[in-house]
Formats: sequence, structure tokens, C-alpha cells
Amino acid sequence: MFRNQYDNDASTWSPQGRIFQVEYASEAVKQGTAVVGLKSKTHAVLVAVKRSPNELASYMKKIIRIDDHMGIAVAGLTSDARVLSNYLRTEAMRSKMVYGRPLPVGRAVNAIGDKAQTNTQEYGRRPYGVGLLVIGHDNTGPHLYEFSPSGVVSEYYGYSIGARSQSARTNLERNFGEFENLTLNQLIMQGLRALRDTMQTGKQLDNMNTSIGF
Repeated sequence: MFRNQYDNDASTWSPQGRIFQVEYASEAVKQGTAVVGLKSKTHAVLVAVKRSPNELASYMKKIIRIDDHMGIAVAGLTSDARVLSNYLRTEAMRSKMVYGRPLPVGRAVNAIGDKAQTNTQEYGRRPYGVGLLVIGHDNTGPHLYEFSPSGVVSEYYGYSIGARSQSARTNLERNFGEFENLTLNQLIMQGLRALRDTMQTGKQLDNMNTSIGF
């Protein structure tokens, strides 16, 4: 999809103040199957729809464990997610070896945000075509962060990314006032209800196409 002379590289601004390569990367996130994240005062949960390329293939992994206290859900290019998850694992291992403590969740997401932002500023690089929801627990409690290809990271009580994720976000916005006091099982059920709203007509969630992480 060639738009104009300003979308050839991620380091070129358009006269309207836009970087089209970053916008194209964000469109790749919208093509991935939906993932939903939400948190209470004691837990953080991820639920995701897995996609199979065809009937003969296995389902693609959507939730990835980073460390004992942290995990991510991906929407977009799985290969880019693999690069970022390996980077996060390396940082988590370094934190344990150097400082003797688990990597703080906020520091982890800021690290991948800085890594992604570099790709939007240097000539010859491209933005990562993947969005992440990152959950974790540290001494300040449970956390849920969203990472976008622009390098922006934001913390949420509940959020969804991927195809038809607006339907899930509407569900979360309608109910997020209850999240704080929910038990783990209630939180998972709330996430599954939000995820169900992203499904195409005629399809439903089952134990084969759904992943849950907490």
C-alpha cells in the first residue's frame, strides 16, 4: 500500500506531522487475533484467541512466559514478538544475575519501548509490527501495560488489542469498576466475556483456540 513520497522510511515526517511507516505497523497489529488483559488488586490476567493458518496446522502461540512474575500476549507479527520476548527474557535474567531481584514490570516495558522507538528514528530500520499486552507482579502489586509499535507504553486496568478489539474494550469500559475486587476466576471469566465479543459470527471460544495466562 504505497501512499506517497513520505512513507518510504520511518525517519521521514510528512507535512501533516505523521510517520506513515509507524501507522502501517499499527495496522499490522489490527490484523492479528484479539488479546485481552485486565487486572484486579491481587491478580493480572491475559486471554487470547489463537489462530491456525489452516486445518492441518497447529495453533500459533499467543501468550509467552517471560519470567516467573511476567508474561506477554501478542497481536501482529509473531516473528517480531519472538525478538522482543527474547530481549525481555535477557533483561529479566540480567536483573537476577546483577541485582539479585526480579526485573520490575515497569522497567521491562520501558526497555522495549525505548528499543522500539529507536527503530522509528534511525534510517534504514522499520518499526516492529506487533503490539503487546504485558502483565506482571512486583512489590507494588499487579500491572497491565500495553506496548505499541511507536514505542509508546501505557498502563491500564483493562485493555484489548488486535482484530475487532474495540468490541472488547467497550465491554471492559462498561465493567472495569468491578475489576479491583474480583477473584482470579472471576477476572478470567470477565476477560473471556470481553474476548467473546471479538469473535466472528458463527465462531466461538473453546479449549483449542483460547489461551489464558495469569
